[in-house]
Amino acid sequence: MKDNPVHRILAIDDPLARLLAIMATLRGPQGCPWDKKQTFHSLKAYLLEETYELVDAIDGGDPQEHCGELGDLLLQIVFQCQISSESGQFDFHDVAQGIADKLIRRHPHIFADAQADTPEEVVETWEKVKEAEGRGLLDGVPNAMPALQKSDHLCKKAARVGFDWPDMTGVLEKVKEEAAELAHATTPEEKEHEMGDLLFAVANLARKMNIDPEQALQKTNNRFRNRFTHVETRLSKQGKTLQESTLEQMDALWDEAKKGEQS
Repeated sequence: MKDNPVHRILAIDDPLARLLAIMATLRGPQGCPWDKKQTFHSLKAYLLEETYELVDAIDGGDPQEHCGELGDLLLQIVFQCQISSESGQFDFHDVAQGIADKLIRRHPHIFADAQADTPEEVVETWEKVKEAEGRGLLDGVPNAMPALQKSDHLCKKAARVGFDWPDMTGVLEKVKEEAAELAHATTPEEKEHEMGDLLFAVANLARKMNIDPEQALQKTNNRFRNRFTHVETRLSKQGKTLQESTLEQMDALWDEAKKGEQS
């Protein structure tokens, strides 16, 4: 009887070995046309989407959903490892070996004779090891990170070496200064420049107040979505559309939604 590679894959007991074999088959000569067409760049959007879905699952608190989304994210890692292995660059084993070595190297207080008894001391040790590896202080902040979150990370890293205001007063003054400069900007280029400076200053202010600016803005986004949906729903029940309603009518329903949040 002819050996069937698909049957061999289905018979693999180890989950990770089975997953790697499935991915290799999907990318193989008799594999899936869609999977064979993908590249590192075409997969970027899926990687981001799966990451955001995982974050939603964590916030939702459902263990099954959390587990499923971790699997989807793992697929993206396995997918990219398979693509890379086909050109002899690296494979899943190399990725796992690399991160294991890094964790040992970055935790000398566990795997060597360094001392770090608090989370703060661990972070300091981590940064020292990175510096010894020849990495700049800001090298660990990805360019592709969402801009507000990136500003927060840049400010925190700079503050660790003393590049910071002594208290919140200076940051508040900086926010006012940037807002005034934005108000006086005239050209589109100047407005964009000053808006960026203002947002960066606000991110710095959030850091000084121990507030995650990305999370704070996400909560505001959610409040806006809920309130606006309330406005839209209430108008629909009145037989009206958003376009047919006045700003005063929408404002009244907006205030109604706000009061409902407080009750």
